Amino acid sequence: MEHITLLLAIVVVTALVFDFTNGFHDTANAMATTISTGAMKPKTAVAMSAVLNLIGAFLSVEVAKTISGGIVNEDGIRTEVIFAALVGAILWNLLTWLLGLPSSSSHALFGGLIGAAVMSAGWSSINGGTVVTKVLLPAIAAPLVAGIAAMLATRLTYRINRNVTDPNQLKSTAKGYRAGQIASAGLVSLAHGTNDAQKTMGIITLALVTSGVLAPGSNPPMWVIVSAGVAIALGTYLGGWRIIRTMGKGLTDLQPPQGFAAQTSAATVILASSHLGFSLSTTQSCSGAVMGSGLGRKGGVVRWSTATRMFVAWGLTLPAAGLVGAGAEFLTKQGPWGIAVTAVILVGGSFAIWLASRRQPVDHTNVNDTAGDEPQGVVTTAMAAVQPPPIGVPASEPELISSIPAPASAPDDPARPPAKV
Repeated sequence: MEHITLLLAIVVVTALVFDFTNGFHDTANAMATTISTGAMKPKTAVAMSAVLNLIGAFLSVEVAKTISGGIVNEDGIRTEVIFAALVGAILWNLLTWLLGLPSSSSHALFGGLIGAAVMSAGWSSINGGTVVTKVLLPAIAAPLVAGIAAMLATRLTYRINRNVTDPNQLKSTAKGYRAGQIASAGLVSLAHGTNDAQKTMGIITLALVTSGVLAPGSNPPMWVIVSAGVAIALGTYLGGWRIIRTMGKGLTDLQPPQGFAAQTSAATVILASSHLGFSLSTTQSCSGAVMGSGLGRKGGVVRWSTATRMFVAWGLTLPAAGLVGAGAEFLTKQGPWGIAVTAVILVGGSFAIWLASRRQPVDHTNVNDTAGDEPQGVVTTAMAAVQPPPIGVPASEPELISSIPAPASAPDDPARPPAKV
């Protein structure tokens, strides 16, 4: 019983560590566009997001129920399986944070849980229907819906303001959109706390059920809700600056109207899915909305090489976290020494990734630097090359003539006029 109690405590602490990494990994979802457009200062933005994440954690438990009693069958799942799943999710979260890729913390958790459960009890331990309807289908639909909504909202916004030419009115309009960005960013933060904090609640509740502390189908206890909310809020306040830079500056160049449209669209999708119990990825929803807003503005450009790297990370998240979770579960099945080795791998791997991140640190002081942006693509360069030259000074004026020296001709050139003596 002492071993089970100790193991359960380790699992709860590890789950809260995952919740903390989820917070700083996904801060970009709410605040990347607000920071990149200058609507809020970086530290102020992440502080506001942290508070609203904490509040959002108390609004619903529907997603927690989906995780604690939907994805895997609770019967036959040991507490060690939960620990192994969290190891896979944390290491994948940290690796993608190091690379600055906005991958899904949710899918990292699901992948680790599925891989560990399959290694422990076989494929029969997975509720395939729930995985398809509440994980995979939302993963495909959420970024598409959010992207299309953001694109249409951006086009509508610019169409409404197309006849505004007065400088004072333009300035006032820009200020209004910045205020709207702050409000919509707060809504995304609230939605993130409502959706993502519940995932950790669900994992801890599942661990309590597998240990016999709670009956199957129980709601998360209040101490679980509070601890999960605090952990994700602290991680959010730390700020995932690398991913904020990628989402705010790496995907497209955003203006305040685009940021407002992107965040409002993403928040609507996230809140609607939380109400329905769909455990979608807030990262994918917000990234899709950012790309949609980039396509919605005339002349806006989406950097597709950055988007492609992000898509690859999305596709690898479930299987990669699943493989790590399965490997961790293989070790934990060996007994106490296997659990200890798994814990050492988790701590050592996390420390190694942190050391690697110190080589090129990114924080609130340089999050908006553009030195790391990718160069213009072939299409953009070609379009710039064929643009007509600006209207300037007529060619007959002496300033232009004197600025273009005639080429020197060879001494034996018969067309060269004789030199005047």
